[in-house]
Amino acid sequence: MSDAASRDISSAAAALEAGDLVAFPTETVYGLGADAENPEAVAKIYAAKGRPQDHPVIVHVAPGADLDYWTTDVPDEARELVKHFWPGPLTLILKRNAHIPDAVSGGQDTVGIRCPSHPVAMELLKAFKGGKGGVAAPSANKFGNVSPTTAQHVRDEFGDDPRLAAILDGGSSQVGIESTILDLSRLGTHGPVLLRPGHITAMQIATVIGILVAQPDQAAPRASGTLESHYAPKAPVALLPTGDIEKTLAELKLRGRSAALIHYTPFPDAQPNVALPAEPKGYAYGVYAALRAMDQQQVDLILVEAPPTDDAWLGVNDRLRRAAFGSTGIIERFLKT
Repeated sequence: MSDAASRDISSAAAALEAGDLVAFPTETVYGLGADAENPEAVAKIYAAKGRPQDHPVIVHVAPGADLDYWTTDVPDEARELVKHFWPGPLTLILKRNAHIPDAVSGGQDTVGIRCPSHPVAMELLKAFKGGKGGVAAPSANKFGNVSPTTAQHVRDEFGDDPRLAAILDGGSSQVGIESTILDLSRLGTHGPVLLRPGHITAMQIATVIGILVAQPDQAAPRASGTLESHYAPKAPVALLPTGDIEKTLAELKLRGRSAALIHYTPFPDAQPNVALPAEPKGYAYGVYAALRAMDQQQVDLILVEAPPTDDAWLGVNDRLRRAAFGSTGIIERFLKT
């Protein structure tokens, strides 16, 4: 790491210790960070994002962090998952230790915790409080908007917001969608529960701990990024099967409606468009940037070629479903007017 980059990280760590906000890259998306043990600093995250107070944030910790400092009743399964997947895109929901402020958990008795693998994030976490602190950090965007995967996306969201002391630029996020969230806080009664799918799959988790992962239940803890409508650009989003796209584009054009297309099979006549890789990791890497780019075209509608539905695409489909949730029936309405 260059001397300039080291100075930037030292300055950002000092800003966090002073109670300010810092945006930083992780392997998933960019985070908007504050000292997790400073409720006034965490409150700045909620104010800057316009985030509901009962919507928890994830605490990011340095490699080798003491899990027992942040959580209690830690099951062996959690320690095995940490051993296999940290640093990496896996968030564990565990019982919050009593001295950890509930500002990070939306008032719940649980806390989400993970160790990111991006080198800039790891260096920042090592520098912050000598590696003993935790940084509360949801995605660095206004609440409900498309998550940022570059430093420029963060600038586009927050501009000159005085609450943001620094933006660390670590290039494009390598994974591109948020971490897998696994609830282990009720292991004895509900087993492991997958609250949000991501890069680390349910099958990978089951292989490590020897227990199949359950789907969310109504009593599951609230977790970051799990509201029905989320990750949405300004333009409405609609998912369509491959075979319906050309006809729909033509019908929208006849009715004077403009549409952008995000796709993975060839549609040479579609303009504007973004073509993404036809495999889940490459697609996930580019999907948020594609949504942002097509939103800048100021179209009436963003059409997305619906991805495959097998398990490898579960995280991508989860994000696209939430992005399109508020636009249900939009194509039919456009074609009737």
